[in-house]
Amino acid sequence: MSAALKALSLGGRLVSYAALLLAVFAALLLVAVPMLTGSQTYTVLTGSMQPNYPPGTLVVIKPIAADQLAVGDVITYQIAPGQPEVVTHRITGLGVAQNGERSFATQGDANNAPDDRAVMPVQIRGKLFYSVPLLGYPANWLNQGFDQVGGKGPVILIVVGLLFGYGFWMFFRAWRERGEAAAARKADSADSPANLETTTEAERARDAAIS
Repeated sequence: MSAALKALSLGGRLVSYAALLLAVFAALLLVAVPMLTGSQTYTVLTGSMQPNYPPGTLVVIKPIAADQLAVGDVITYQIAPGQPEVVTHRITGLGVAQNGERSFATQGDANNAPDDRAVMPVQIRGKLFYSVPLLGYPANWLNQGFDQVGGKGPVILIVVGLLFGYGFWMFFRAWRERGEAAAARKADSADSPANLETTTEAERARDAAIS
C-alpha cells in the first residue's frame, strides 16, 4: 500500500473515531445523564437569557426543593401551574406569598424588567444543572421523534444500542486490519531472498542426508 493510501486510510479511521466519540458524548448529554439524575432537557428558544444562554442552547434542569434555591440561580418554571409552557430565567429576589409560601422574583438576563408575576414553588421544574450551546435544536428533533413513537424508552435503547454496535464494529475492523497487515508483513518476510536462500540450503542438507 502506498504512503498516500495509508495516510488516507488513517485519516478515515480518525474521522470515524472522532464521529463515534462525538455521538457517544452527545448521547451522554442528551440521554444518559438526564435519565440517571432525573433531570429534564429543554431548549432555549428566545434571546431573554443572552449572552450566557442564547437561542438553541440545551439546558438540563434538575429537580430541587424550593427552599434550596437562592438569588442568582437559573430555574425553569411553568408560566401557569399544570401547563406545559415553561420559561428559563434567573432568580433575582425572594419573597413570601399571602399563603406563607416562599415566592421568587425572576428576570431574563437580557431583559430590562423583571417578570410580571412572582413564581411559586409548584411552578418550578428545577434548577439549571448544565447547558450545551447549539445542542437544543437536535434535542428538540429527537424529542419529537420520541413522542411520535409513543415514548422515549424504546428509542433510547435503540439509539444507544446502535452507538455501541457501531463502536464495536469500528474496533473490530481496526483489529482485523492490524491482523491482515501483520500477516502480509510475515508473508513478505517469508518470500524475501534471504529466507529463500536459507530454505534452499535446508533442502540441500536434507537431500544430502537422505542420499
